[in-house]
Amino acid sequence: MTVVGPLGGSVRDPALEAELQAGLTAVEAGLIEATKSDVPFITETAQHLMRAGGKRFRPLLLLLAARFGDPDAPGVVPAAVVVELTHLATLYHDDIMDEAEVRRGVASANARWSNSVAVLTGDFLFSRASSIVADLGPEAVRIQAEAFERLVTGQIQETAGPLPGEDPISHHLEVIAGKTGSLIAVAGRMGGMMAGASEAVVNTLAQYGERIGVAFQLADDVLDIASDGTESGKTPGTDLREGVPTLPVLRLREMAREGGSAADRELCELLDGDLTDDARHAEALAGLRAHPALERAREDALSFAEQARRTLDPLPDGPARAALTELCDAVADRTT
Repeated sequence: MTVVGPLGGSVRDPALEAELQAGLTAVEAGLIEATKSDVPFITETAQHLMRAGGKRFRPLLLLLAARFGDPDAPGVVPAAVVVELTHLATLYHDDIMDEAEVRRGVASANARWSNSVAVLTGDFLFSRASSIVADLGPEAVRIQAEAFERLVTGQIQETAGPLPGEDPISHHLEVIAGKTGSLIAVAGRMGGMMAGASEAVVNTLAQYGERIGVAFQLADDVLDIASDGTESGKTPGTDLREGVPTLPVLRLREMAREGGSAADRELCELLDGDLTDDARHAEALAGLRAHPALERAREDALSFAEQARRTLDPLPDGPARAALTELCDAVADRTT
């Protein structure tokens, strides 16, 4: 399938698929226009990651949400451009904090130019998103501002780590809901709102967006351990090597705390050591792949996908709802 292929799902309705492709083409044109500047260097840096590709998951979800109203309403495509610009801006900033060298198969902006260029480019993209959303009305501005606050809060929470006595898994889920789920929730909300859907439908689409967003991120946590790299598009164990506390690791630590075996505690000690060493990293990766914690994390991802699926119950049957349901199935495909 063409439209949702990068996510492992499918759009089984040919007419809907054709309309979504047309919508995504319009969004792509909007992204190109929005990333242009009178300063050629800014155009180059702003279009760097946009032209490198990406799944365009957020615009796609927004276009699907708009199917529950008038999908041709004038605010739909600009809203999709806004959510993708915002997402792109966060990638520039994330790469600086992670000291990443590659993004989407190309050199990250911070590696190609500098941290200063990357952070300012991210700011430029945020400003362009703000300019576009201002034309969509005060409610759209409020939604965007609240999502931006949640994005930043989630990033700060991740950087600071859990508070003393706070459950690390609950903290991790809260971080994901802020960093990832919030903007995908905006895609659902804005799509329905710009298309003139009822308030109840708009709220349903927003709730679905946040839950499916968390589910996909948890699936990525599993893929970082379980994948051979083909599905995830990155080297297995990247988060592990960088010390990022993903869900399989957190589940392992939880099991070790709650009466785990000596082998559990030894694996935790290995994870606490220097995983930049290839041999130690390979040993830790193999240990996690064989550990029940990985299956627990997989079940967590599937649980959020099932919550997203149940959220769709009030929506009318049709190709758009079927496509949103298939995204829930895609989480299972990604984690098996």
